Amino acid sequence: MAQLWKGRFKKELAKETNDFNSSIKFDSRMYAQDIQGSIAHATMLGAAGIIDQNESNKIVQCLSEIYNDIKSGSLNIDMEAEDIHTFIEGELTARLGQTGKRLHTARSRNDQVALDIRLMLRNEIDKITEKIKELISVICNKAGENKETIMPGYTHLQRAQPITFGHHLMAYAAMLCRDLDRLKDVKKRMNVCPLGSGALAGTTYPLDRNMVAELLGFDDISANSLDGVSDRDFCIELAAALSLIMVHLSRFSEEIIMWCSWEFKFIELDDAFSTGSSIMPQKKNPDIAELVRGKSGRVFGDLTTLLTVMKGIALAYNKDMQEDKEAIFDAVDTVKMCLNAFTPMIDTMTVIKENMRNAAAKGFINATDCADYLVSKGLPFRDAYKATGELVAICIDKGLTLETLPIEEYKAVCDLFDKEVYTAISLEKCVNDRLVAGGPSAGSVEKQIEKAMSFIK
Repeated sequence: MAQLWKGRFKKELAKETNDFNSSIKFDSRMYAQDIQGSIAHATMLGAAGIIDQNESNKIVQCLSEIYNDIKSGSLNIDMEAEDIHTFIEGELTARLGQTGKRLHTARSRNDQVALDIRLMLRNEIDKITEKIKELISVICNKAGENKETIMPGYTHLQRAQPITFGHHLMAYAAMLCRDLDRLKDVKKRMNVCPLGSGALAGTTYPLDRNMVAELLGFDDISANSLDGVSDRDFCIELAAALSLIMVHLSRFSEEIIMWCSWEFKFIELDDAFSTGSSIMPQKKNPDIAELVRGKSGRVFGDLTTLLTVMKGIALAYNKDMQEDKEAIFDAVDTVKMCLNAFTPMIDTMTVIKENMRNAAAKGFINATDCADYLVSKGLPFRDAYKATGELVAICIDKGLTLETLPIEEYKAVCDLFDKEVYTAISLEKCVNDRLVAGGPSAGSVEKQIEKAMSFIK
């Protein structure tokens, strides 16, 4: 297939140059967007009187037929073509002759590709948004089932204070809600139509750019033709938002991996989302979580690629920018793949509530509440803190917990203690007395679930 820029050159392009220069292997996935943009452009050319209306109608009709043929498989994309734009236009010209050649009037591949990638990524944002909403919904359901499941909360990976598993899960729901907000924000800035910018300096034809933008569902047109063809901020922003999604999935994966180990055994992953060992028959490995954790680095790398490609490019378009697609497409595909595997893994996992409760009981995580009990009796907090620390040391020495330590031991440390302390340090009371908004009490978790579900609906 001939290159669109053939006229200037006297020699055939070397095969090595063509292979290196070609982008068809990765931009062919934008065929639908390329045709969609071309239909809008041809429609506008006819309406503006730039080409004959009858020819505009023929181009639109033929482009629709090409789309249907590619989609049905009756037309294969030629992987020897330079790019998807060359292939579509070449096929159009083969079918319509001279009329097909009129499509590219008042358009450059520079503004064409800038349009295609915006159209495609806008659609991908919608798909990822739906997948995140599905994960949030699964998390909320699990949290609702476990709003009274006591577990230790951790700082420095040390048992710190009692919370519920539902409360812990809703922390991830909160992160993912922020991710949705970021994607919405990225889409807002992405939804600007660059078509009409030409190669860099617009065109002398009387284009109706706003008509094209409206036909394609854009909110606005690009304000500057140089920026219209050279802007890839939206790719970088999307890659950054996707990187944060992967940070959150990776942190969640880390906890899943720990929780299903024998050392924790807080959860059991479903057999459908685990693998075994080729040599150790007892093994049940959390491979999905481990792969999600590992693939986060891949998405971070895609973001770094985009930043590096764009950091030193003078205006306007440069061939370096061809590198944007593989990076952002890989980031998009990786996040979708991770969400597809991660969501059902969370949905089907079994929560081992008694193990969580036992871990909470043995970690002295009600020590703060013990100190608060003394404060309620009139003791300054620093003195109450010191007294409780002495009690923990006694428990460790004697192999007891604060719940099982005899009242005589309490009184020996501070005579303000009485038997009411056992009620005060009950793990259930410790959790459910924390009625503050955002806290771990059952009522608070219910409100967090309600807020998250309202947000995604």
